[in-house]
Amino acid sequence: MPVNRQVLEKYIGQYLSVSRFRDYCPNGLQVEGRESIARVATAVTASLAAIEMAIETGADALLVHHGFFWKGEAQPVVRTKKARIAALLGADLNLFAYHLPLDAHPEVGNNATLGKLMGATADQFFGDQELGCVGTLSSPATVAQLTARLMSATGREPLVLGPADRTVSRIGWCTGGAQGFFHEAATLDIDCFVSGESSEFVTHLAAESGVTYLAAGHHATERGGVRALGDHLAAHFGLDVIHLEVPNPV
Repeated sequence: MPVNRQVLEKYIGQYLSVSRFRDYCPNGLQVEGRESIARVATAVTASLAAIEMAIETGADALLVHHGFFWKGEAQPVVRTKKARIAALLGADLNLFAYHLPLDAHPEVGNNATLGKLMGATADQFFGDQELGCVGTLSSPATVAQLTARLMSATGREPLVLGPADRTVSRIGWCTGGAQGFFHEAATLDIDCFVSGESSEFVTHLAAESGVTYLAAGHHATERGGVRALGDHLAAHFGLDVIHLEVPNPV
């Protein structure tokens, strides 16, 4: 059943509580397309490949986690940015993007969906805008078992910094590029911290703090939110929703 573009944007904005976040990009409609939306394609990132796939599937809108117009990026619409925006405009395809609001949502958010995959529900929050999560696994697991669980769910082998035979129960996590949260996470009462990426300092902090660190992939850990949001919109509005997977090893 088609829905008006403005109605859809207003609903998502309220559902994700967009107004409460200080973000690095605009959340909501980033590129305007046709007014009536019946089919929505979801993807992690608004890459040219995802845009072209959305056009091929006959989508009226592309819904992503990583969109355009990031704080600090060059403003001229040239080269890759021109190609992406030209493809959207040429197909009259709407682009909706939700960054931090989609990380944090308690039901369809990236952190919530990753927690479910690991068998944990957040009961404590930390970090900038309380994006970091802490929770207890439904049953204790070794690092090796948790790693296997993540690999099975994401299709990507995590980087493990810490002993594989250690038993973990209380864990912290934040999807994507949240390795900077590890400084604070390591001071909390947790056995392990899971994020998407790692940086040079993480190896030393994991060894010195005794908190195991798992880097399960930026793309891999942020697949869940946009898919879950797409499923929610399909149920709420009766939209035809299709998820597009553009492989990314990072």
